[in-house]
Amino acid sequence: MFTNRRDFLGSAALASGLVTFSSVAEATDKYLAKAGDGGFGRQAVGLPPGETVAYHDPKEVAAMPDFKFSLDGNKPKVTSGGWAKEATVHQFPISKGIAGVHMYLEPGASRELHWHAIAAEWAFVIEGRCQTVVIEPSGASEINNFEPGDLWYFAKGHGHSIQAIGDKPCHFILSFDNGAFSEHGTFSITDWIDVTPKEMLGLEFGLPKDLFDAFPKGEAYIQSGPILKASDALEAPWPKESTHKFRLLRDPKAARDFDGGAFRLATIDEFPAQKTMSGGLMTLKRNGLRKLHWNVNANEWHYYLKGRGQVAIFGSGGRGKVAEFGPGDVAYIPQGFGHAIRNIGDEDLEIVQTWDNPKFEEIDLDKWVQSSPRYLLGNNFTGVPEATISQLKRG
Repeated sequence: MFTNRRDFLGSAALASGLVTFSSVAEATDKYLAKAGDGGFGRQAVGLPPGETVAYHDPKEVAAMPDFKFSLDGNKPKVTSGGWAKEATVHQFPISKGIAGVHMYLEPGASRELHWHAIAAEWAFVIEGRCQTVVIEPSGASEINNFEPGDLWYFAKGHGHSIQAIGDKPCHFILSFDNGAFSEHGTFSITDWIDVTPKEMLGLEFGLPKDLFDAFPKGEAYIQSGPILKASDALEAPWPKESTHKFRLLRDPKAARDFDGGAFRLATIDEFPAQKTMSGGLMTLKRNGLRKLHWNVNANEWHYYLKGRGQVAIFGSGGRGKVAEFGPGDVAYIPQGFGHAIRNIGDEDLEIVQTWDNPKFEEIDLDKWVQSSPRYLLGNNFTGVPEATISQLKRG
Protein backbone atom coordinates (compact mmCIF):
# COMPACT_ATOMS: atom_id res chain seq x y z
CA MET A 1 0.00 0.00 0.00
CA PHE A 2 1.28 3.47 -0.85
CA THR A 3 2.21 5.53 2.20
CA ASN A 4 1.65 8.94 0.59
CA ARG A 5 0.65 10.61 -2.66
CA ARG A 6 4.26 11.08 -3.73
CA ASP A 7 4.80 7.31 -3.72
CA PHE A 8 1.52 6.79 -5.58
CA LEU A 9 2.10 9.39 -8.28
CA GLY A 10 5.68 8.38 -8.93
CA SER A 11 4.87 4.68 -9.14
CA ALA A 12 1.76 5.21 -11.29
CA ALA A 13 3.65 7.32 -13.78
CA LEU A 14 6.43 4.79 -14.12
CA ALA A 15 3.98 1.88 -14.39
CA SER A 16 1.97 3.50 -17.18
CA GLY A 17 4.92 3.65 -19.49
CA LEU A 18 3.63 6.97 -20.80
CA VAL A 19 6.05 9.27 -18.95
CA THR A 20 9.28 8.89 -17.00
CA PHE A 21 10.44 11.38 -14.37
CA SER A 22 14.02 11.86 -13.29
CA SER A 23 12.86 12.04 -9.66
CA VAL A 24 9.76 11.50 -7.59
CA ALA A 25 10.07 15.16 -6.60
CA GLU A 26 9.67 16.13 -10.25
CA ALA A 27 6.43 14.13 -10.43
CA THR A 28 5.15 15.84 -7.31
CA ASP A 29 6.02 19.27 -8.73
CA LYS A 30 4.18 18.52 -12.00
CA TYR A 31 0.97 16.94 -10.65
CA LEU A 32 0.22 18.35 -7.20
CA ALA A 33 -0.10 21.97 -8.34
CA LYS A 34 -0.12 23.97 -11.54
CA ALA A 35 0.24 27.64 -12.39
CA GLY A 36 -2.66 29.67 -11.01
CA ASP A 37 -3.78 27.10 -8.43
CA GLY A 38 -4.84 28.85 -5.24
CA GLY A 39 -6.73 31.66 -6.94
CA PHE A 40 -5.96 35.36 -7.36
CA GLY A 41 -6.22 38.40 -5.07
CA ARG A 42 -9.22 38.29 -2.72
CA GLN A 43 -10.37 35.09 -4.40
CA ALA A 44 -7.53 33.05 -2.89
CA VAL A 45 -8.59 29.53 -1.83
CA GLY A 46 -7.00 26.66 0.02
CA LEU A 47 -5.42 23.70 -1.77
CA PRO A 48 -5.11 20.04 -0.75
CA PRO A 49 -2.18 19.60 1.66
CA GLY A 50 1.20 18.98 0.10
CA GLU A 51 4.17 17.13 1.55
CA THR A 52 5.52 17.85 5.03
CA VAL A 53 8.73 19.27 3.54
CA ALA A 54 9.21 21.50 0.51
CA TYR A 55 10.86 20.44 -2.72
CA HIS A 56 13.59 22.81 -3.85
CA ASP A 57 13.98 23.04 -7.61
CA PRO A 58 17.73 23.41 -8.28
CA LYS A 59 16.93 25.61 -11.29
CA GLU A 60 15.33 28.20 -9.00
CA VAL A 61 18.28 28.56 -6.60
CA ALA A 62 21.87 29.12 -7.68
CA ALA A 63 24.44 26.46 -6.85
CA MET A 64 26.15 26.86 -3.50
CA PRO A 65 29.44 28.67 -4.20
CA ASP A 66 32.83 27.71 -2.82
CA PHE A 67 33.56 29.83 0.24
CA LYS A 68 37.20 28.80 0.86
CA PHE A 69 40.39 30.16 -0.72
CA SER A 70 44.09 29.84 0.15
CA LEU A 71 45.28 33.42 0.37
CA ASP A 72 48.79 32.38 1.38
CA GLY A 73 48.82 29.78 -1.38
CA ASN A 74 48.40 32.58 -3.90
CA LYS A 75 51.30 34.06 -5.89
CA PRO A 76 52.96 36.98 -4.07
CA LYS A 77 53.90 40.33 -5.55
CA VAL A 78 57.57 40.75 -4.54
CA THR A 79 59.73 43.86 -4.62
CA SER A 80 62.96 44.84 -2.87
CA GLY A 81 61.52 45.21 0.64
CA GLY A 82 58.93 42.48 0.96
CA TRP A 83 55.83 40.94 -0.57
CA ALA A 84 52.04 40.89 -0.63
CA LYS A 85 49.48 38.20 -1.48
CA GLU A 86 45.83 38.93 -2.13
CA ALA A 87 42.38 37.36 -2.35
CA THR A 88 39.92 39.38 -4.42
CA VAL A 89 36.70 38.60 -6.25
CA HIS A 90 38.83 37.86 -9.33
CA GLN A 91 40.47 34.83 -7.67
CA PHE A 92 37.70 34.11 -5.13
CA PRO A 93 34.37 34.84 -6.87
CA ILE A 94 32.12 34.68 -3.80
CA SER A 95 33.98 37.53 -2.07
CA LYS A 96 32.09 40.40 -3.68
CA GLY A 97 32.03 42.64 -0.61
CA ILE A 98 35.48 42.18 0.95
CA ALA A 99 39.01 41.62 -0.38
CA GLY A 100 42.04 40.66 1.70
CA VAL A 101 45.84 40.92 1.65
CA HIS A 102 48.72 39.43 3.65
CA MET A 103 51.66 41.86 3.53
CA TYR A 104 55.23 41.28 4.74
CA LEU A 105 57.82 44.06 5.27
CA GLU A 106 61.49 43.34 5.85
CA PRO A 107 63.28 45.45 8.51
CA GLY A 108 63.70 48.99 7.16
CA ALA A 109 61.22 48.47 4.32
CA SER A 110 58.22 50.68 3.60
CA ARG A 111 55.00 50.30 1.65
CA GLU A 112 55.27 53.54 -0.24
CA LEU A 113 52.85 56.47 -0.06
CA HIS A 114 49.65 55.53 -1.89
CA TRP A 115 45.85 55.61 -1.82
CA HIS A 116 42.89 53.45 -2.87
CA ALA A 117 40.17 54.81 -5.12
CA ILE A 118 37.49 52.21 -4.40
CA ALA A 119 38.03 50.83 -0.88
CA ALA A 120 38.83 51.63 2.72
CA GLU A 121 41.62 49.68 4.45
CA TRP A 122 41.44 47.80 7.76
CA ALA A 123 44.51 46.10 9.26
CA PHE A 124 45.50 43.65 12.01
CA VAL A 125 49.21 43.46 12.91
CA ILE A 126 50.33 39.83 13.27
CA GLU A 127 54.03 40.17 14.14
CA GLY A 128 56.63 42.92 14.35
CA ARG A 129 56.26 46.66 14.59
CA CYS A 130 55.42 49.29 12.01
CA GLN A 131 54.52 52.93 11.55
CA THR A 132 51.77 54.48 9.43
CA VAL A 133 51.43 58.01 8.11
CA VAL A 134 48.00 59.07 6.86
CA ILE A 135 46.75 62.34 5.34
CA GLU A 136 43.11 63.42 5.08
CA PRO A 137 41.48 65.87 2.62
CA SER A 138 41.73 68.66 5.21
CA GLY A 139 45.51 68.37 5.01
CA ALA A 140 45.76 67.03 8.57
CA SER A 141 48.07 64.04 9.01
CA GLU A 142 48.66 61.46 11.73
CA ILE A 143 51.68 59.28 12.53
CA ASN A 144 51.14 56.11 14.59
CA ASN A 145 53.35 53.22 15.70
CA PHE A 146 51.89 49.71 15.92
CA GLU A 147 52.58 46.43 17.72
CA PRO A 148 51.08 42.91 17.33
CA GLY A 149 47.33 42.94 17.96
CA ASP A 150 46.85 46.58 16.97
CA LEU A 151 44.45 47.75 14.25
CA TRP A 152 44.40 50.63 11.81
CA TYR A 153 41.74 51.97 9.49
CA PHE A 154 42.11 54.36 6.53
CA ALA A 155 39.09 55.73 4.71
CA LYS A 156 38.73 55.34 0.96
CA GLY A 157 40.95 57.79 -0.93
CA HIS A 158 43.01 58.90 2.09
CA GLY A 159 46.76 58.81 1.42
CA HIS A 160 48.90 56.57 3.63
CA SER A 161 52.14 54.63 3.99
CA ILE A 162 53.45 51.78 6.17
CA GLN A 163 57.05 51.30 7.35
CA ALA A 164 58.66 48.55 9.42
CA ILE A 165 60.21 49.67 12.74
CA GLY A 166 63.12 47.95 14.45
CA ASP A 167 65.28 45.01 13.39
CA LYS A 168 62.52 42.44 12.92
CA PRO A 169 60.14 41.95 9.96
CA CYS A 170 56.55 43.10 10.28
CA HIS A 171 53.56 41.43 8.67
CA PHE A 172 49.85 42.10 8.87
CA ILE A 173 46.46 41.27 7.42
CA LEU A 174 44.67 43.93 5.37
CA SER A 175 40.96 43.83 4.63
CA PHE A 176 39.11 46.09 2.16
CA ASP A 177 35.40 46.90 1.93
CA ASN A 178 35.20 46.11 -1.79
CA GLY A 179 35.83 42.64 -3.18
CA ALA A 180 37.04 44.09 -6.50
CA PHE A 181 39.87 46.01 -4.85
CA SER A 182 43.37 44.82 -5.79
CA GLU A 183 46.43 45.72 -3.73
CA HIS A 184 48.39 45.30 -6.94
CA GLY A 185 46.66 48.30 -8.54
CA THR A 186 46.89 51.11 -5.99
CA PHE A 187 47.77 54.74 -6.71
CA SER A 188 51.44 54.87 -5.66
CA ILE A 189 53.65 57.96 -5.45
CA THR A 190 56.64 56.53 -7.39
CA ASP A 191 54.36 55.31 -10.17
CA TRP A 192 52.71 58.74 -10.40
CA ILE A 193 55.97 60.66 -10.53
CA ASP A 194 57.41 58.28 -13.13
CA VAL A 195 54.58 58.91 -15.63
CA THR A 196 54.24 62.69 -15.06
CA PRO A 197 56.13 65.15 -17.35
CA LYS A 198 59.26 66.42 -15.60
CA GLU A 199 58.33 70.01 -16.46
CA MET A 200 55.19 69.65 -14.36
CA LEU A 201 57.13 68.06 -11.51
CA GLY A 202 59.60 70.92 -11.56
CA LEU A 203 56.77 73.44 -11.31
CA GLU A 204 55.08 71.41 -8.55
CA PHE A 205 58.12 71.24 -6.26
CA GLY A 206 60.09 74.30 -7.40
CA LEU A 207 63.05 72.20 -8.56
CA PRO A 208 64.98 71.86 -11.83
CA LYS A 209 63.32 69.17 -13.91
CA ASP A 210 66.60 67.27 -14.39
CA LEU A 211 66.64 66.32 -10.71
CA PHE A 212 63.74 63.96 -11.37
CA ASP A 213 65.95 61.78 -13.57
CA ALA A 214 67.15 60.06 -10.38
CA PHE A 215 63.66 59.01 -9.26
CA PRO A 216 62.54 55.35 -9.59
CA LYS A 217 61.55 54.21 -13.07
CA GLY A 218 58.29 52.57 -12.14
CA GLU A 219 56.46 51.64 -8.94
CA ALA A 220 58.70 50.86 -5.96
CA TYR A 221 55.73 49.33 -4.10
CA ILE A 222 57.53 47.84 -1.04
CA GLN A 223 60.94 49.50 -0.94
CA SER A 224 63.96 48.25 1.04
CA GLY A 225 65.84 50.75 3.17
CA PRO A 226 67.95 51.33 6.28
CA ILE A 227 66.56 49.99 9.55
CA LEU A 228 64.52 52.54 11.48
CA LYS A 229 65.26 52.20 15.20
CA ALA A 230 62.20 52.22 17.42
CA SER A 231 63.71 55.12 19.36
CA ASP A 232 63.93 57.18 16.15
CA ALA A 233 60.36 56.50 15.02
CA LEU A 234 58.28 59.65 15.28
CA GLU A 235 54.74 59.51 16.61
CA ALA A 236 52.06 62.20 16.27
CA PRO A 237 48.75 60.59 17.29
CA TRP A 238 45.34 62.22 17.16
CA PRO A 239 42.86 62.21 20.05
CA LYS A 240 41.39 58.81 20.86
CA GLU A 241 37.97 59.66 19.37
CA SER A 242 39.49 60.36 15.93
CA THR A 243 42.72 58.35 15.76
CA HIS A 244 43.34 55.77 13.01
CA LYS A 245 44.78 53.34 15.61
CA PHE A 246 43.06 50.90 17.99
CA ARG A 247 44.67 48.59 20.59
CA LEU A 248 42.43 45.58 19.99
CA LEU A 249 44.09 43.20 22.45
CA ARG A 250 44.56 45.81 25.17
CA ASP A 251 41.30 47.76 25.17
CA PRO A 252 38.81 46.18 27.62
CA LYS A 253 35.86 47.52 25.59
CA ALA A 254 36.78 45.08 22.81
CA ALA A 255 36.20 41.92 24.90
CA ARG A 256 33.13 39.84 23.95
CA ASP A 257 34.00 36.40 25.25
CA PHE A 258 31.73 33.35 24.98
CA ASP A 259 31.68 29.70 26.08
CA GLY A 260 34.48 27.92 24.32
CA GLY A 261 36.42 30.95 23.17
CA ALA A 262 37.50 34.57 23.32
CA PHE A 263 36.47 37.37 20.99
CA ARG A 264 38.05 40.80 20.63
CA LEU A 265 35.95 43.07 18.40
CA ALA A 266 36.16 46.70 17.29
CA THR A 267 33.05 48.33 15.86
CA ILE A 268 32.49 52.02 15.27
CA ASP A 269 31.47 52.26 18.94
CA GLU A 270 34.93 51.20 20.14
CA PHE A 271 36.91 52.60 17.18
CA PRO A 272 35.10 55.70 15.83
CA ALA A 273 37.40 56.25 12.83
CA GLN A 274 36.34 52.85 11.45
CA LYS A 275 33.32 54.13 9.50
CA THR A 276 32.67 51.32 7.01
CA MET A 277 33.99 48.15 8.67
CA SER A 278 34.17 46.13 11.89
CA GLY A 279 36.82 43.59 12.74
CA GLY A 280 38.58 41.57 15.38
CA LEU A 281 40.24 38.37 16.51
CA MET A 282 38.40 35.21 17.56
CA THR A 283 40.09 32.40 19.48
CA LEU A 284 38.31 29.04 19.82
CA LYS A 285 39.60 26.59 22.39
CA ARG A 286 40.07 22.92 21.54
CA ASN A 287 36.65 21.46 20.62
CA GLY A 288 35.18 24.96 20.96
CA LEU A 289 32.23 26.08 18.85
CA ARG A 290 31.06 29.46 17.62
CA LYS A 291 27.40 28.54 17.55
CA LEU A 292 25.00 28.74 14.59
CA HIS A 293 24.17 32.35 13.74
CA TRP A 294 23.76 34.77 10.85
CA ASN A 295 24.90 38.33 10.15
CA VAL A 296 22.07 40.79 9.74
CA ASN A 297 23.86 43.65 8.01
CA ALA A 298 27.25 42.57 6.64
CA ASN A 299 29.35 40.06 4.74
CA GLU A 300 31.94 38.21 6.86
CA TRP A 301 35.58 37.49 5.97
CA HIS A 302 38.00 35.18 7.83
CA TYR A 303 41.78 34.81 7.74
CA TYR A 304 43.02 31.72 9.61
CA LEU A 305 46.11 32.49 11.67
CA LYS A 306 46.58 29.26 13.62
CA GLY A 307 44.99 25.84 14.15
CA ARG A 308 42.39 23.86 12.23
CA GLY A 309 38.78 24.90 11.83
CA GLN A 310 35.60 23.64 10.24
CA VAL A 311 32.92 25.99 8.92
CA ALA A 312 29.40 24.94 7.96
CA ILE A 313 27.26 27.45 6.06
CA PHE A 314 23.58 27.46 5.11
CA GLY A 315 22.50 29.30 1.97
CA SER A 316 18.69 28.72 1.88
CA GLY A 317 16.84 26.59 -0.67
CA GLY A 318 18.19 23.33 0.69
CA ARG A 319 21.79 24.46 0.19
CA GLY A 320 24.60 23.89 2.65
CA LYS A 321 28.34 23.37 2.49
CA VAL A 322 31.11 22.38 4.93
CA ALA A 323 34.83 23.11 4.57
CA GLU A 324 37.96 22.78 6.69
CA PHE A 325 40.47 25.61 7.11
CA GLY A 326 44.09 25.95 8.17
CA PRO A 327 46.70 28.72 8.45
CA GLY A 328 46.67 31.04 5.44
CA ASP A 329 43.15 30.13 4.31
CA VAL A 330 40.33 32.64 4.01
CA ALA A 331 36.57 32.14 4.23
CA TYR A 332 33.81 34.39 2.94
CA ILE A 333 30.25 34.20 4.24
CA PRO A 334 27.67 36.33 2.40
CA GLN A 335 25.31 38.50 4.40
CA GLY A 336 22.41 36.50 5.81
CA PHE A 337 23.97 33.05 5.32
CA GLY A 338 23.73 30.92 8.46
CA HIS A 339 27.04 29.56 9.69
CA ALA A 340 28.99 28.04 12.56
CA ILE A 341 32.72 27.55 13.28
CA ARG A 342 34.29 24.62 15.13
CA ASN A 343 37.83 23.97 16.32
CA ILE A 344 38.80 20.54 14.99
CA GLY A 345 42.52 20.75 15.79
CA ASP A 346 44.73 20.04 18.81
CA GLU A 347 45.47 23.70 19.62
CA ASP A 348 43.66 27.01 19.84
CA LEU A 349 42.08 28.19 16.61
CA GLU A 350 42.81 31.85 15.82
CA ILE A 351 40.83 33.74 13.17
CA VAL A 352 41.06 37.37 12.06
CA GLN A 353 37.51 38.39 11.10
CA THR A 354 36.12 41.47 9.34
CA TRP A 355 32.67 42.72 8.31
CA ASP A 356 31.82 45.39 5.73
CA ASN A 357 29.65 47.37 8.14
CA PRO A 358 30.78 49.51 11.10
CA LYS A 359 27.93 48.18 13.25
CA PHE A 360 28.33 44.48 14.03
CA GLU A 361 24.94 42.73 14.16
CA GLU A 362 24.13 39.01 14.35
CA ILE A 363 21.41 36.66 15.55
CA ASP A 364 22.12 33.32 17.24
CA LEU A 365 19.93 30.36 16.32
CA ASP A 366 19.65 29.08 19.89
CA LYS A 367 18.42 32.45 21.16
CA TRP A 368 15.75 32.49 18.45
CA VAL A 369 14.62 28.99 19.44
CA GLN A 370 14.57 29.91 23.13
CA SER A 371 12.42 33.00 22.49
CA SER A 372 9.84 31.16 20.35
CA PRO A 373 6.65 29.68 21.86
CA ARG A 374 6.75 25.94 22.46
CA TYR A 375 3.69 25.41 20.25
CA LEU A 376 5.41 27.16 17.34
CA LEU A 377 8.49 24.98 17.65
CA GLY A 378 6.30 21.89 17.87
CA ASN A 379 4.58 22.95 14.67
CA ASN A 380 7.85 23.72 12.86
CA PHE A 381 9.49 20.47 13.94
CA THR A 382 6.60 18.11 13.23
CA GLY A 383 7.23 14.64 14.62
CA VAL A 384 9.93 15.73 17.08
CA PRO A 385 9.13 14.55 20.65
CA GLU A 386 8.01 17.23 23.08
CA ALA A 387 10.87 16.32 25.41
CA THR A 388 13.36 17.16 22.67
CA ILE A 389 11.63 20.51 22.05
CA SER A 390 11.96 21.28 25.76
CA GLN A 391 15.68 20.50 25.64
CA LEU A 392 16.08 22.79 22.61
CA LYS A 393 14.43 25.64 24.50
CA ARG A 394 16.74 25.17 27.48
CA GLY A 395 19.73 25.46 25.16
